[in-house]
Amino acid sequence: MELVKPSRSLVVYSAPNLHPWTHPRATLADNSSNSKTPLLLQLQLHRRATATATNHNHNHNHNNHTAPQKPKLSSLSAADLRSEFAHHDPAVARINNGSFGSCPATIIAAQHRWHLRFIQQPDDFYFNVLQSSILRSRTLIKDLINADHVEEVSIVDNATTAAAIVFQQTAWAFAEGRFNKGDATVMLHYAYGAVKKSVQAYISRAGGRVIEVQLPFPVRSNDEIICEFRKALEQGKSDGHKVRLAVIDHITSMPSVVIPVKELVKICREEGVDRVFVDAAHAIGCTEVDMKEIGADVYTSNLHKWFFCPPSVAFLYCRKSDETLDLHHPVVSHEYGNGLAIESGWIGTRDYSAQLVVPEVLEFVNRFEGGIEGIRKRNHEKVVEMGEMLMKAWGTNLGSPPKMCSSMVMVGLPVCLGILSDSDALKLRTHLRDCFGIEVPIYYRAH
Repeated sequence: MELVKPSRSLVVYSAPNLHPWTHPRATLADNSSNSKTPLLLQLQLHRRATATATNHNHNHNHNNHTAPQKPKLSSLSAADLRSEFAHHDPAVARINNGSFGSCPATIIAAQHRWHLRFIQQPDDFYFNVLQSSILRSRTLIKDLINADHVEEVSIVDNATTAAAIVFQQTAWAFAEGRFNKGDATVMLHYAYGAVKKSVQAYISRAGGRVIEVQLPFPVRSNDEIICEFRKALEQGKSDGHKVRLAVIDHITSMPSVVIPVKELVKICREEGVDRVFVDAAHAIGCTEVDMKEIGADVYTSNLHKWFFCPPSVAFLYCRKSDETLDLHHPVVSHEYGNGLAIESGWIGTRDYSAQLVVPEVLEFVNRFEGGIEGIRKRNHEKVVEMGEMLMKAWGTNLGSPPKMCSSMVMVGLPVCLGILSDSDALKLRTHLRDCFGIEVPIYYRAH
């Protein structure tokens, strides 16, 4: 949710015991009517799903990539739940799940077992275990996101790496003369900072023109977003140029808004955009993710934010086409030219264990009613409830309608806090961390 009304006061909401398996994650926001300074903190709620640790025997048969059998749902005590996250600093209210996620002890133990297996006999692990185990994770992800082929799914470090893969190819197209100087890339003004820098490093430097969709804040409806997106596409096609790439967030980070991604992808098809890349860093475990429904050419989401994987690991979906065959990992190793999924599966000696625990993570989330979709639904309901509670307590507003938030909500801070700049927002965040043990992002935007 997002805050709409200016006001200035700060309250951080933390409710770790709202529900036996919920865990709060938040962001706040301040819109100051008098100073016209909307400051947002995103209130992010993350469900703490936990399960009793199990001994999982990894099957490394190259021909066996079936999903693990779902264990029966178990009723866990509060003590069981706390034990899964006992490694978290008990003196800190971590209301920032969206940045690094929360990995339970069960999964950390599974990751450690994978890492030990590599250390014990690296050569055997490399030749006989690694690729089949990555393939197993990719197969499970393929089913999870409703992709057609496992070859369409690669595992990479994070969404930032995925963006570099996509933008690198666009830069090559400019360098090789397939795109003309001045052809456009359209992206949201709310795009993640690292993605903007990557566009600058790859596309702008190669001669591409970048057009940002100037979304309003607060956002009141999907229609507002669609209208501004159409304007940006028209601008990109001016003077005979073409829109070569559209970069669309599924859920923006700060401010946090669920974007009508299916509608925007459809508009791109109608307007002749060459390729659509959806940066969905927060999406998996936070909102519905269905590749056939969304229809993007390329789509990425982190698995460590809202899906309980250890950091860092993400998937990159590339719909089968001639264009996606020329996508390559920016770290070039021995597998170059064998397809992006294979290239990404070996980028040199490193710890691949975070990529191998996807089966254990699925077992973990499936211990809860409704699996990951049930967790997502309950997160959304609770975060809306908390956001509305804070809004009333502070006399402020949300940054967007409840239907446009996921497991993150933005709430306007009271005017009395006097947040008038990014520097003020950072000082407040530091103060909350140092003096109150509260870790929460604060977003400032002047009208």
